[in-house]
Amino acid sequence: MIKSMTAFASKELICDALILNCELRSVNHRYCDITVRLPEKIRFCESDLRSVINEKIKRGKIECVLSYKTNADSEPLLALNIAAVDQLLELTRTIAKKMNNPQAFSAFEVLNYPGVLQERQMDKKLLKAAIVDLVNQTISDFLEVREREGEKLAQMIETRCQKMQHFVKAAKTRMPEVLKNLRNKIHDRIQELISEPDFDRLEQEMVFLTQKLDIAEELDRLETHIIEVLRVLKQDGPIGRRLDFLMQEMNREANTLGSKSADKETTKISIELKVLIEQMREQVQNIE
Repeated sequence: MIKSMTAFASKELICDALILNCELRSVNHRYCDITVRLPEKIRFCESDLRSVINEKIKRGKIECVLSYKTNADSEPLLALNIAAVDQLLELTRTIAKKMNNPQAFSAFEVLNYPGVLQERQMDKKLLKAAIVDLVNQTISDFLEVREREGEKLAQMIETRCQKMQHFVKAAKTRMPEVLKNLRNKIHDRIQELISEPDFDRLEQEMVFLTQKLDIAEELDRLETHIIEVLRVLKQDGPIGRRLDFLMQEMNREANTLGSKSADKETTKISIELKVLIEQMREQVQNIE
């Protein structure tokens, strides 16, 4: 299914004393560019997270942000080392006796002393498994958002392809009349300029001009490209680059169609085609 490169998803998961949060966001990018932002406490699993993301997301500028907060319902993560506090206070009393004007200190200063607060160590293996599970859940939601956006993009492109097919058909229908008018115009002009025209030479010139101004080949290629775009939209996997290439090819044919146009209606069709192609090209930039 076609996927957009623009999406956002967020998930939370409780792991022991921590409430983990994961946010995934992405915008369009030519390749797969992954940025992972982690607190120092869980930086040990960065490589695993990159692998998980890279396995499931193939294109886009992706930012993964993980954070955590303490779970108030769990066993406290920090514990007070009473023995260390008693030892510290005893030492401060001994020092105070030897000072003329000892200064008081706060409980907060005691807490900041090394060894007074002890952090309960969590099982790293368990924590990594929880983080990977959280990221996988977030990616699942993230891909659903991408698919919903991609479905809208596909509908928009299909609608414009159908409009292009209508204009191509109109140009093909118009072409015989354009060439007939051109032939009559050249005949009339030559008869005005030359009293005894060389009609064999004139015929050769008209053949040359009609070949030069014939847009049948461009119209055929446009039709083929439109059919290919509709086919590619039904494919699985990343299709953005192929669609981008097809947009370039269609734009080239539409430009040639405009430059060859010898008729007001055909020029108008060329402009309409280029407008539709540009609208599609902008949306294709967001497709994975």
